[in-house]
Amino acid sequence: MPVVLYLLGLAVFAQGTSEFMLSGLVVAIADDLAVSVPTAGLLTSAFAVGMVVGAPSMAVLSSRWSRRRALLFFLGTFTAVHVLGAMSAHFAVLLATRVVGALANAGFLAVALAATATLVPQRSRARATAVLLAGVTLACVVGVPAGAVLGQLWGWRAAFWAVAALALPALVAIAWAVPHQDPDASRPNVRAEWAASRNPDLVLTLLAGAFVNAATFATFTYLGPVATSATGLPAASVPAVLALFGAGSFVGVTVAGRIADARPAVVLLGGGPLLIVGWAVFAMVASQPAITLALVFVQGALSFAVGSTLIARALSVAPGAPTLGGGLATAALNVGAAAGPWLGGVALAGGGDARSPLWASAALAALGVLFTATALWRGAARSGVPHAALTRARGSWSERSRRR
Repeated sequence: MPVVLYLLGLAVFAQGTSEFMLSGLVVAIADDLAVSVPTAGLLTSAFAVGMVVGAPSMAVLSSRWSRRRALLFFLGTFTAVHVLGAMSAHFAVLLATRVVGALANAGFLAVALAATATLVPQRSRARATAVLLAGVTLACVVGVPAGAVLGQLWGWRAAFWAVAALALPALVAIAWAVPHQDPDASRPNVRAEWAASRNPDLVLTLLAGAFVNAATFATFTYLGPVATSATGLPAASVPAVLALFGAGSFVGVTVAGRIADARPAVVLLGGGPLLIVGWAVFAMVASQPAITLALVFVQGALSFAVGSTLIARALSVAPGAPTLGGGLATAALNVGAAAGPWLGGVALAGGGDARSPLWASAALAALGVLFTATALWRGAARSGVPHAALTRARGSWSERSRRR
C-alpha cells in the first residue's frame, strides 16, 4: 500500500476521534458553558447532520480542484475550527464549529475515498479502503477513550486541542506526499456523475451500507447500558467494553480488506447473515458476561468487515461517478450513524429492557443484508454469474462424490 494511504488514515483517525469523543464530554461542556445536557447533546446531532449534508455537497464543491488542494483545504478547515472551538466561551460558537468541522470532515473523507480508488490498482481497492477506514476504528479503540481521559484530567477543551494537534502532522504529510496533479488530469463532470449515481446497483449498495451502519450504532451507542443493566458489569468496565468493540472493528476492517478484493461476496453473504444471528444471540444471552464480551468483539469485527466491503463495492459499481461515489458512500454511512442511535433509543424507550437496542440492530442488519443480496444478485444476473457459479458448484460436488 502507498505510504500516502496511511497518512490519510491518520487524518481520518483525528476526524473520527472528533466525531465520537463528545459522548464522554457533554456533561463537562454543559457545565462549563451553562447549558443543559440535552442542549449540549445537540453538538453530536449537528455533527451528524453536517456529515450527511456535507459529503455530497463538499464533493461537488471541490470537484474542480486537485485532490491535493481539496484534502489540504478540508483538513486545514477542520483543524482551524477545532482550535476555535477549544477557545470558545459561547455555546453558539462551539455549535457552529461542530457544523463547519463536520462539513470539512465529510468533504475530506469523500475526496480521500475517491483518491484511494486511483492510488491502487482495481484488485487492491477493498484493501486500500480498509486502510483508510482503519482510522475510524482506531478512533473508537484509542481516540475516544483518550479524549474522555483528557477531558477528565484537564477539561473538555484539552480534547479539542488534542484533535487539532493530531491533524497537524497529517496536514504536513499530505502537503508533502500527495501529488500536485491528479493521476487523471481531467476534471469530473458533475452533471454526468449525478446521472451515473442513479445506478440501481449503487443505490442498493448505499442502502445496504446505511442499514448495516445503523445496526452498528443502534447498539454501540447504548453499549454502556447493555453492559451494566443487562450483563451486570460494573460501570467502571464500560470504557473497556467500548474499546473491545473498537478492537473487533479494527480486526474486521483489516481482515476484510485482504479478502474482499478477490471475494467480496464471501464477506458480504457470509458475514451479513452472521451479523444478524450475532445481534439476535447477543440479545438472548446478554446476561452472561463471558459470552457478552466475546460477542462485543465479534460483532464489532463483523459490522466493520461488512460495512467497509460495502463502501468498496459502492466505489466499484459507480465508475462513472468517482467523486460523487465517495461522497454518497460517506453520506450513507452517516445516515446510518444518525438513524441507528435514534432507532435504538426508540426501542429502549418503548417499554423494553436494556437488550432492546440489540433486537433493533438485528432487524436493521437483516434489512441491510436484504439490500446487499439484491445488489449482488442484480450484478451477477447481468454477467451470467449465477449459471456459471451453479455449473462450477455442480462440477465440484460431482468431483467430491467421485473421490468418496
